[in-house]
Amino acid sequence: MPRFTVNGQAVHYRMDPDTPLLWALRDASNLTGAKYGCGTGHCGACIVHVDGQAARSCLVRIADIEGSFVTTIEGLSRDRSHPVQQAFAAEQVPQCGFCIPGMIMAAAALVERNASPTDAEIDSALTNLCRCGVYPRLREAVRRAVRVRAGREEIAAAPPPGIDPEDAANEVPALRGTLPPAPGAPIRE
Repeated sequence: MPRFTVNGQAVHYRMDPDTPLLWALRDASNLTGAKYGCGTGHCGACIVHVDGQAARSCLVRIADIEGSFVTTIEGLSRDRSHPVQQAFAAEQVPQCGFCIPGMIMAAAALVERNASPTDAEIDSALTNLCRCGVYPRLREAVRRAVRVRAGREEIAAAPPPGIDPEDAANEVPALRGTLPPAPGAPIRE
């Protein structure tokens, strides 16, 4: 029964150790930001951070990340204030939105480790597939996020989600942390 940390909370999944992280997050933790796109690691819709690195969660077995720290789009920033989220909104990157959480997570990992990525480095880090074709705005959003993170620019493009973070647990069962564990659900410690 693998144990690791998801969005700052210790979890213990009572699931088959071969379960892909994507399904543990979506089915057992009700964290549905990471999307199932292809199941083969090609599309990037399921990207989360594992120990700060972008990882395609459909390919990661929960047994392989014992003791790791996982961050999902829900844990990146509760109020959408992360520089990448702000830059994506300011540059109007999202269209249908399906691929956007994975793109944001891939971009956030890049921005965290590279204070001045080149176009080639951006293209290499963000290989996500997008049916809407948001690629022309993607590079500028990453560049803008870098400037915001460095304090060289301020933007207020993405308003808070309209709910106080303290009240979010009342609206979103997965944030309560007090639910009785369902079969296969993680045990919060």
